[in-house]
Amino acid sequence: MRVMGLDYGDRRIGVAVSDAFGWTAQGVGIVEKRRDGSEMETFAKLLQEHEVSEIVVGLPKNMNGTIGPRGEICIAFAQDLQQKLNVPVHLWDERLTTVAAERTLLEADVSRKKRKQVVDKMAATLILQNYLDSKTKR
Repeated sequence: MRVMGLDYGDRRIGVAVSDAFGWTAQGVGIVEKRRDGSEMETFAKLLQEHEVSEIVVGLPKNMNGTIGPRGEICIAFAQDLQQKLNVPVHLWDERLTTVAAERTLLEADVSRKKRKQVVDKMAATLILQNYLDSKTKR
C-alpha cells in the first residue's frame, strides 16, 4: 500500500503519493480548500484511487522546535483526516520544505506564475520523501 503526503496551506493543499514499495514520492497535484469542507471527499477519492493506506501531513514548527498557531491548525486538520477517512495519519516536521521547493524551482528557472502552481505539490513531495527516507533508515 502507498503513503500520501500533504502540505497544508491556507488556500491549497499539496498532494504527493509514494510508489507501491514506499521508496519514492511523486507529486500528484493540489486540492483547493473549500469553505464547506468538501475537500475531504476529494481526499477520500485519492485514497481509493491510489490505494493509500496512511497519510503524512507536514507539521510547520518554529525554528526552535515549538509549535505555533499554524502548527496547531495542521494538527487539527490531521485529526480531522484521521476521523473522517479512518486511516493512520502521521505528522512530519516540515520546516523549510516550502523554502526548499521554491529554491529548487528558482534554480530550475521556472517562471513565477508556474512556481505558484507547483510549489505546494513539490513541498508535499519533499515532506513525503523525507518521511519515506526516515522509514528506510531503520
